[in-house]
Amino acid sequence: MYVPRHFCEDHVPTLHAFMARYGFATLVTSLDAAHFASHLPLLVDSGAGEYGVLIGHMSRANPQWRGFGEDVEALAIFLGPHAYVSPSWYASEQKVPTWNYAAVHAYGTPRILEDHHAVLELLERLVAENESAMAEPWRIDSLSSEFRDAQMRGIVAFEIPITRLQGKVKLNQNKPEADRLGAAAGLRATGEALAQDVARMMETWDERAKD
Repeated sequence: MYVPRHFCEDHVPTLHAFMARYGFATLVTSLDAAHFASHLPLLVDSGAGEYGVLIGHMSRANPQWRGFGEDVEALAIFLGPHAYVSPSWYASEQKVPTWNYAAVHAYGTPRILEDHHAVLELLERLVAENESAMAEPWRIDSLSSEFRDAQMRGIVAFEIPITRLQGKVKLNQNKPEADRLGAAAGLRATGEALAQDVARMMETWDERAKD
């Protein structure tokens, strides 16, 4: 990923927090000499290894997992909010349109999990994370063991120890403050959900940058 210095984010805890917030990722690998991508929820275990470990699963019918191997590097793309930025929102003149966004790329070699208890633990973590905001969180152990195990046979669980992390947060940091504030206000005025999220991120980034 091309990352100009203005937009580079390499603080690992910040990247992990972003990946947790925008955890529905695109997993890209090579399969039969071609690129193959799946869209999957992934969790990051920030306490494992230098850069963390991604965990997830996919349908056994999905052929992507058959290409996993020691010589296969996977790329997991975590994309945050993004929005068009109009030059009419800037205080400066002679500006052009752009697109603001934030993304994290995580690289590593996938490892298939075969052990039944390891797979069950992974699924329990995924469910607990995504059910945490529910008034009455659903639990895997509410299923009969027979039904649960039948469902588990239909998936392939995996983990990806992360070897490289790239973060790009493109929020007009290379523009004068008046232009950044104008762009954030313009995004908010659109009323669009993604634009509102980008504006909020721009304001949060500015506060963080001044600490």
